[in-house]
Amino acid sequence: MTASPQVPEPATAESLPSPGGRKCIALVDDDRNILTTVSIGLQAEGFATRVYTDGEKALRALLDNPPDLAIFDIKMPRMDGLRLLQALRAQSSLPVIFLTSKDEEPDEALGLALGADDYITKPFSQRLLVARIRAILRRAELAGVPPEDRDAESVPEALVRGRLRLDPARHEVAWGGRPVALTVTELLILEALATRPGVVKSRNQLLDAAYHEDVFVDDRTIDSHIKRLRRKFRAVDSEFAGIETHYGAGYAFSDG
Repeated sequence: MTASPQVPEPATAESLPSPGGRKCIALVDDDRNILTTVSIGLQAEGFATRVYTDGEKALRALLDNPPDLAIFDIKMPRMDGLRLLQALRAQSSLPVIFLTSKDEEPDEALGLALGADDYITKPFSQRLLVARIRAILRRAELAGVPPEDRDAESVPEALVRGRLRLDPARHEVAWGGRPVALTVTELLILEALATRPGVVKSRNQLLDAAYHEDVFVDDRTIDSHIKRLRRKFRAVDSEFAGIETHYGAGYAFSDG
């Protein structure tokens, strides 16, 4: 992401309610340029923002005056993003997105295990970040609504395909009754495959299912997501073979 140091830093507004009922996003990063750029971009999309450069101060503020969602950088001094998430999860289920670098895959896995909702690799597209924020906020809203009060036309039903159970509204995935923690992107890809078992989906079709239409992502990114999906399912079932590769064509889900 390209940041401009000439842009004024946004106010923290740590103890104020979100103006006009807007959804509030807390940003925690020791890089002030990233804080400024992302904050201004989110405000342009209709969100209120609060920014923090210190994990310890952010933790107190997130617990005392919770936003609707928080975005943490992993690498921070004093209290890094992983420690911040662990401390937060002891007292709160606040939705969290991690910002990571390309060489931080072990941290990504640990963050998801600790309860992060998704991660985005830097440098990233502002449109992609906004799309992920909206998807997670929508999921959080649906999870808080009793099933009997939901609008049946707008809430997708849980998919059951063999040993797979996928509930998009609650962002819950299980294989053989054992939970599998997926990011929003991974769940969208899996849902696209599992909706029609045996039907081969091309990389471009899976990109369309998982990414905002204005976001450019290399189609080989799908291969990386499929690799991670398989790894996560094989962690609960070493013989998992539910995602088939059709060389030159794409991928398909098998519920056999």
